[in-house]
Amino acid sequence: MNAVGIDVSKGKSMVAILRPLGEVVQTPMEIKHNKMDLKQLADLILALEGDTKVIMEATGRYHESVASYLHECGIFVSVVNPIAIHNAGNGVSVRKTKTDRKDAIKIAKFGLDNWVDLREYTVMDTIRQQLKLFSRQYDLYMKTVVALENNLMSMCEKTFPGVEDLFSSPERGDGHTKWVDFVVTFWHSDCVSNMSKNAFIKRYQKWCKRNRYNFSEKKATEIYQESINHITTLPKNENTKALIQIAAKELIAASENIAAIRKEMTRLAKQLPEYDVVRSMYGVGDITAAQLMAEIGDIRNFKTRRSIVAFAGVDPSIDQSGKDDGKGKPSTKRGSPHLRKTLFQIMSTYVKVKPADEPIYQFLEKKKDEGKPYYVYMSAGANKFLRIYFARVKECMAAIEPQSQEPSTDG
Repeated sequence: MNAVGIDVSKGKSMVAILRPLGEVVQTPMEIKHNKMDLKQLADLILALEGDTKVIMEATGRYHESVASYLHECGIFVSVVNPIAIHNAGNGVSVRKTKTDRKDAIKIAKFGLDNWVDLREYTVMDTIRQQLKLFSRQYDLYMKTVVALENNLMSMCEKTFPGVEDLFSSPERGDGHTKWVDFVVTFWHSDCVSNMSKNAFIKRYQKWCKRNRYNFSEKKATEIYQESINHITTLPKNENTKALIQIAAKELIAASENIAAIRKEMTRLAKQLPEYDVVRSMYGVGDITAAQLMAEIGDIRNFKTRRSIVAFAGVDPSIDQSGKDDGKGKPSTKRGSPHLRKTLFQIMSTYVKVKPADEPIYQFLEKKKDEGKPYYVYMSAGANKFLRIYFARVKECMAAIEPQSQEPSTDG
């Protein structure tokens, strides 16, 4: 048998081929991630005698082109978590070395030692891949939106203190929020207070109509009264206007992008067979359903419930030695941080809403009554949620598979 170890990096990889008992078939060689080099590598692998498996570490996006190309050539490819290879150690050597050549050999040795347990790589279907990319972009842009919103509120404290608290309207589907749109036009409290009450009410009514918001004379009066009593620290001039309007327009643009991403995530998620099952779970909304499905991927990639829990990193770590029984250890946190964040949001919904008839909430309360710290019982609840998710989605996929495997009756 031949173990092809590939140490992947950006734009190039180091490849080594080993056989049992330390026989070197191919000393480490460098290949570039282009069609010519990858074809030469595929031809070399296919020409080897005996069973051959390619092993590489998961490296974000860099490994995907190599793994996908070799998989399409009919070669067995296994993409392994880097932690597993790191934990395999350096054999009998006590010298710490870190080079691409050494890493390629180490990966190949790992493949030989774990030959039977290697799981074959499968190309993620286009919808799941796109959904995952949208989910990651959503997380990135949300951080930007939060930063821009905090920045705008901070500056408004100098021109129109507490303006965001005057409006309770939720964010619209297009990403617009009423108070942000308001400060684009009424960027300083003097923009309101320098008018008469009736003049402002008429102008506010026109503004609501133009921006497609509901008008309330009572709300207009409240805004006017608030603007009169404010003490501002920035003058009403063109510089201040530019500062506030630029910050508000940046926030609006970012929010519009977030709304577009949400819409596309939901559209993609609805095309996946397990969407209805995931969406029906308590605490899961349109976005959290899409994020769960994006981060977990195809449930058939996980053999057991423990596998998916370990993937999320919410499983308790095991560290027993001597008299130390290993109990009370923190969760491993070695899985996807994006998935853990989504799970935490779902658990927060349980804690806030308190659905007494939901098993997961009952489990959270049980752990809480036992005196478990906040993050401990939240992680335990996420663990239980994932196990239920695994069972329900696995059952859903099992019901679909026989139908998809039925022979076609087309002539």
